[in-house]
Amino acid sequence: MPYTPSNYLPYDFANRRHIGPSPEEMVEMLDVLGLRTLEGLIDECVPKGIRQAEPLDFGKPKSEREMLWFMRQVAKRNEAYSTLIGQGYYGTVTPPAIVRNILENPAWYTAYTPYQPEISQGRLEALLNYQTMVSDLTGLEIANASLLDEATACAEAMTMAQRVAKTKAGAVFVDRDCHPQNIAVVRTRAAPLGIQVIVGDPFEDLEPEKVFAAIFQYPGTHGHIRDFTGPIAALHEARALGIVVADPMALVVLKEPGAMGADIAVGSTQRFGVPMGYGGPHAAYMACRDAYKRAMPGRIVGVSVDSHGHKAYRLSLQTREQHIRREKATSNVCTAQALLAVIASFYAVFHGPKGLRAIAQRIHRKTVRTARGLEEAGFKVEPAQFFDSFTVDVGPMQGVIYNAALAARINLRKIGATRLGIALDETTRPATIEALWQAFGIEKEDTGGDGQYRFPEGTVRTSDYLTHPVFHMNRAETEMMRYMRRLADRDLALDRAMIPLGSCTMKLNAAVEMMPITWPEFANIHPLAPADQVQGYAEMLADLSAKLCEITGYDAMSMQPNSGAQGEYAGLLTIAAYHKARGHGHRNICLIPTSAHGTNPASAHMAGMKVVVVKAADNGDIDLDDFRAKAEAAGANLAACMITYPSTHGVFEETVAEVCEITHAQGGQVYLDGANLNALVGLAKPGEIGADVSHLNLHKTFCIPHGGGGPGMGPIGVKAHLAPYLPADPMAGEGGAVSGAAYGSASILPISWAYILLMGGAGLTQATKVAILNANYIARRLEGAYDVLFKGQRGRVAHECIIDTRPFAESAGITVDDIAKRLVDCGFHAPTMSWPVAGTLMIEPTESETKAELDRFISAMLGIRDEIRAIEEGRMDRDNNPLKNAPHTVEDLVAEWDRPYSREEGCFPAGAFRVDKYWPPVGRVDNAFGDRHLVCTCPPVEAQAEAAE
Repeated sequence: MPYTPSNYLPYDFANRRHIGPSPEEMVEMLDVLGLRTLEGLIDECVPKGIRQAEPLDFGKPKSEREMLWFMRQVAKRNEAYSTLIGQGYYGTVTPPAIVRNILENPAWYTAYTPYQPEISQGRLEALLNYQTMVSDLTGLEIANASLLDEATACAEAMTMAQRVAKTKAGAVFVDRDCHPQNIAVVRTRAAPLGIQVIVGDPFEDLEPEKVFAAIFQYPGTHGHIRDFTGPIAALHEARALGIVVADPMALVVLKEPGAMGADIAVGSTQRFGVPMGYGGPHAAYMACRDAYKRAMPGRIVGVSVDSHGHKAYRLSLQTREQHIRREKATSNVCTAQALLAVIASFYAVFHGPKGLRAIAQRIHRKTVRTARGLEEAGFKVEPAQFFDSFTVDVGPMQGVIYNAALAARINLRKIGATRLGIALDETTRPATIEALWQAFGIEKEDTGGDGQYRFPEGTVRTSDYLTHPVFHMNRAETEMMRYMRRLADRDLALDRAMIPLGSCTMKLNAAVEMMPITWPEFANIHPLAPADQVQGYAEMLADLSAKLCEITGYDAMSMQPNSGAQGEYAGLLTIAAYHKARGHGHRNICLIPTSAHGTNPASAHMAGMKVVVVKAADNGDIDLDDFRAKAEAAGANLAACMITYPSTHGVFEETVAEVCEITHAQGGQVYLDGANLNALVGLAKPGEIGADVSHLNLHKTFCIPHGGGGPGMGPIGVKAHLAPYLPADPMAGEGGAVSGAAYGSASILPISWAYILLMGGAGLTQATKVAILNANYIARRLEGAYDVLFKGQRGRVAHECIIDTRPFAESAGITVDDIAKRLVDCGFHAPTMSWPVAGTLMIEPTESETKAELDRFISAMLGIRDEIRAIEEGRMDRDNNPLKNAPHTVEDLVAEWDRPYSREEGCFPAGAFRVDKYWPPVGRVDNAFGDRHLVCTCPPVEAQAEAAE
């Protein structure tokens, strides 16, 4: 039957929201491919042997109004009590100017990781502000641009310390006053690496000569404020390191870790304007001494110069992103919490040092008043000195008082059988304090005005912080709004243009899907809130898990991993635990193809596995003979293989089922990387292909936005036999957890749930088909100008394609970097560069892009090829041409023009808009200069001027 709009799908605005090409445009695109139907294309791309038998069916898709009404009913089942639990999570106030201009602004939340600095100057400046804030508050020289959460930051600090400490001790000491989730995640990370974890009192049990590092919580989980100067000095005597886990709000008024001699500081910036969100996402921080900066995991924003000699920001020391070292990696961190770090940095800019001090002082004074009221009534408060948290010994009355507080809509923390924990924050009102007293049987009015402080002697902060002018700008909302707008205008995000990144699936993050995350019923929930207060979350988690299981063919789902790489790690730990439970703990070999994501071998290394690399065949597929030989050689020691499907080369490999069979024949488990799931949904299920476990990038396939480099979400699906070994509850403190909260970054799960509810099974399947259509359309249109490196047996690609730009280095002196920068002039973010094949571009358009935008990108790429041809034919200078000089700025346009091509050719290439052209704020950034002159905090104005000379 001819492919016409009438047999596309019932016209559905929900589907059309996410699917870019119209039915009529699809007919035109299929004609370019020589096909009559979309189903015909899928038959040529996806092997019939792996196609799922039954279509996805989630019932009738919801309209926007139906979905919002439904989500409201679910949200109402959550009860946002006044939460005084603490334990690393606190109520906070996000200034409305930040909510509206950052959190709810697609210019900020749809941006990608700032690997192309020329089009990322806004978010890079905001992240540099974040690093400066962290460095100032901790008193340490270098800070990174955020980590996943406090608990995983503790684990990263531990492994970093082991690398740099000058002792051969194999144990780490952990303060028993650390939050339970921090201890749990440290235990999990330590176990496969053979690190012994010693938990105790740092002033009584620490033996420095037996450890390579010690981790201290400041203030402690029960409120104790201890100066760790002495224990850290003793550690240094033994050539070990001191790590302080510090609350940044407390550091506003308390002695900073650097003043104690700490080598590394980590913590969470959640209470800097980021709601609790049932556990996340929140930006963790890490800071360290300058000497250790090259061992620090994650990203560091630095200051360099551009081609004009002007200040420009970039990611510094990019090789520090350890995961690119594959099996030699010391961390698999490949994402961060950039959007949340930006919010936290703007919180500091919005309030400034005086405002932050006022907030911290108010929190402390409220805590002192609360404690005094209890003490005057005869209750024993411990510790006597604290910042915002303390415990009360109530003996056998624990349950009675706890329930009385619940009746007043107040959550407290049970500690043991006789104590209650109380933690106050900036949202605590006098009425809450009075209601709390009443739960203890105290009738008292909170009159305020108590100016007492209860800090231990010598722990009050005396040093300055946030001295840079950015933290002292005029905080009138007019000025703040304009500053946020200025930074946003320096960036290129999905709200401006297609971001065709291979393997990163930069698809639409629909506005209606984003709306529920700011609702207080989802945002203001503590991860330890009682079960009857989170029935809405429970319903969402259960239904979303069931739908994801149906989509993937798995039997159980863990929502705990809060990044894709963490999902890989959790999946491999699940496999290892399964083998161990069956008496096969010796299985430790993991087969990984050369084309695998860099995080795959890094995750395997962290899970204690030995990586054996499998060759790729000439067509990019896994070399089946090499795979079989290495699987048989591993034999009884084979733990797993890690594959990506469709392959990282952008092809549906015909032999995927055979790879799974070979692995299972040797008793191994198959880990199928979910990075390319956007090409599978509704067509094939990993769990039916033969895989045992996968992580799902909800920030790719299921519409959670990338946020400039995070948040992400990487839940894992497993077959039934692996379900008992999924990550444990982190709050239990025993190990087996990979994140600080049981459901990871739970508050962004409504985005993915809303996406599935809006699309329905047929809509999700259609999205997959159109993603494949868009990629094949681009590949066909670029044929002849560029070589498409890898194709399936019928000459088709999957949802992405790799084009070869390597020949141009010899023929015209043009590199893949030159093409990437020239695309900026055209108004595009470059595709993925030099991965998985060096010197190539991997293009993934997703289903969200319209034919007009695809054609604009194709025009840009063909225009660039014409410019390369002009160089090859001698019509354009080999060293002074639009590609070598790209990107072109407004300054180039208005300055004296001495180039052998016109302003028109330089600034308005094919594909560029005339009226709405994106102008990069800086010219090409000098990476080498930035690494030679490393500056990772906001430099003073005079220093910036010197750098530009």
